[in-house]
Amino acid sequence: MRRRILLLSVGMTTLVVLAFAVPLILLLRSTTASESKDKARNRAETVAYYVGDRGRTNADITAYINELPDAPGSISVRMADGTTLGDPPPGGVPTPKYVPAEYGDDDGDQKGPPKLGDAEYRDLAGGLAVDVGVGTPHGTASVCLFLTDDELYAGLTPRLLILVGGSLVVLLLSIGGAELVSRRLARPLEETASTAERLARGDKDARAPTTGPAEVAKVGSALNGLADRIDEVIAVEREAVADLSHRLRTPLTALRLQVEALPDRASAEELNTQVNVLERTLTAVISAARRPQREGRVPHSDAVEVTRRRAAFWEPLFEDQGRELALDLPTNPAPVRSSAEDLGAALDALVENVVAHTPDGTPARITLTRTDTLVRIVVADERPGIPLGAGERGRSDRGSTGLGLDIARRCAEAAGGTLTLHRNEVVLTLAPS
Repeated sequence: MRRRILLLSVGMTTLVVLAFAVPLILLLRSTTASESKDKARNRAETVAYYVGDRGRTNADITAYINELPDAPGSISVRMADGTTLGDPPPGGVPTPKYVPAEYGDDDGDQKGPPKLGDAEYRDLAGGLAVDVGVGTPHGTASVCLFLTDDELYAGLTPRLLILVGGSLVVLLLSIGGAELVSRRLARPLEETASTAERLARGDKDARAPTTGPAEVAKVGSALNGLADRIDEVIAVEREAVADLSHRLRTPLTALRLQVEALPDRASAEELNTQVNVLERTLTAVISAARRPQREGRVPHSDAVEVTRRRAAFWEPLFEDQGRELALDLPTNPAPVRSSAEDLGAALDALVENVVAHTPDGTPARITLTRTDTLVRIVVADERPGIPLGAGERGRSDRGSTGLGLDIARRCAEAAGGTLTLHRNEVVLTLAPS
């Protein structure tokens, strides 16, 4: 996000600089040309005053032109008789407009400067010509100063360099300012996003910063308020579960006492067994309800360790029945999005179904593989295997409730995976944490 803000700021600054730089370039070009024209006109008028002075011969004028200091532009003079002196521009020097040969000031002493005509500008191939007419005793002469394009815009390059340098400085300053602004904007947002991810992973202590711009701080405060509210809801739920536990255990204890007082011991034992099942179920429900407090909002466990522990739990029974329980587990942990209790209950259901649906002596194998996208647990046995449809809730061929495989299925789905039944194997896939 910070990169996007930086690029956007630099792009906008570049557009602004271009919006100002292009007109400035045109203005500098026009100003440079205007200054060159003014200098050329002044120089042409200086030569015209010399040409219009009485008594100046063609030789004098030629020598004067040749002795002028080096300056932009080449000078040529068209005399009244049509003779051209100096270096004429492309196309020659035009015939000047008539200018009377008047000298002197208002006192009539005939000692003043000659009369000059208005300067005229001509665009020629490769440059600009400035023509100034002057009245002489022999008629009107014309002084022409020709500037090439390079001479006309001779002062433009340094000015453009200054403009480009200033633009680069503005861009660098904008980059520095954009970097500061983007950090001020993006850092609180990145920390807020990180806080949201931590909350999603079950870190109930994660809180977002409330610094930075007002809008960003408002988002952080709202997220923190949501996290606090979630904690309050979990606390209320935990208290409600504790109250439910107290209310249910009291009549359950009374029921157990009444069962034990029955005179028919066979019926009493049978009812006592059902009471024990009810008590274990109640304990499991309460444990599941309180799990967010113990494990965070998103439970997790090591599938390798849970599988190893459950296999050790079933190993004595397998030995009694002459079975072999083989394990194929990786050495590295395989964290999954499931609690150890839920995953253990799912594995117990799968292994218990192997015991229930295969004769004594039938071996079984538990294989666990891990990839970047899933953890795969396969519980396999030999024929006859699990009957097709045994995973459907409420269906069983042994007179039970048929909830074992359904519990395993719900565990897989809650952990972002699936449960797939085959004739001789059950595949449990879980999402890694």
